[in-house]
Amino acid sequence: MLSARMRILFVTSSRIGDAVLSTGLLDHLIRTCPTARITVATGPVAEGVFLRMPHLERLILMEKRPYGGHWLGLWAATVGTWWDLVVDIRASALSWLVPARRRAVMRRSTGHKTAQLAAVLGLVPPPLPVVWTAPADRARAAALLPPGPPVLALGPTANWRGKVWPPDRFVALARHLLAGPLAGARIAVLAGPGAEERSLAAPVLAALPAAIDLVGRLTLPEAAACLAGAALFVGNDSGLMHLAAAAGAPTLGLFGPTPAAEYAPAGRRAAAVVGRGPRMADLDVAAAVAAAEALLT
Repeated sequence: MLSARMRILFVTSSRIGDAVLSTGLLDHLIRTCPTARITVATGPVAEGVFLRMPHLERLILMEKRPYGGHWLGLWAATVGTWWDLVVDIRASALSWLVPARRRAVMRRSTGHKTAQLAAVLGLVPPPLPVVWTAPADRARAAALLPPGPPVLALGPTANWRGKVWPPDRFVALARHLLAGPLAGARIAVLAGPGAEERSLAAPVLAALPAAIDLVGRLTLPEAAACLAGAALFVGNDSGLMHLAAAAGAPTLGLFGPTPAAEYAPAGRRAAAVVGRGPRMADLDVAAAVAAAEALLT
């Protein structure tokens, strides 16, 4: 039984998708130890996943340094505290180099990533990921996507071009859904900041000129607030896909070279569709449309 008054160190991924998937463990700790003080160590890119988290005492951002110097920095920032519990999903040596009453360290296993993470604390079934937002985030979402027709959210980018479904297929899928189960819906295109994300989203935006352009305009909590109200999210295997599922949106993840069995979106209404081959071009529009319609019904 965990003590209610704890100091917890939670070492999580620096990548957005894996960081989102780890929020289920944090949500469990928050619910079972409601007065615990939690320190989260993550990377700068994933900072927004945890900014609004309840009971967050400190957020330590690990800037990658040569020769693993970022781990030395994290050790220096945490070694002076006696931790009641260290949860380390990075399986780093740090877990054993800081004073702790109990350690829960990730071990290699199989199955979906949420099940692998749940095993760290011996949780069955695995807790689903969550998002945390503030009133300001929800107000920003309401201003960008005011009440009205349903929203079809598209995530046409990814951190690796090999995971990107061809833009013309996103367009074909959107047009099919707007002519059928999402008739009259608004389209919103979401992506992260930077020139690469903009270039990947540009063909979709050009082909759907009425779409709401949210590329690079949102913080992660704002994106979560926008996605929470979407009628459907369709996107590549990415951090945004995991954020959409955690936010509660019906979420369809598009998979090719990455393992859907391990990284399919995890949510109450989420599914993955996989192409007939290892390339994203092997996933045809008809299969994606059928999977999207199944989620909507």
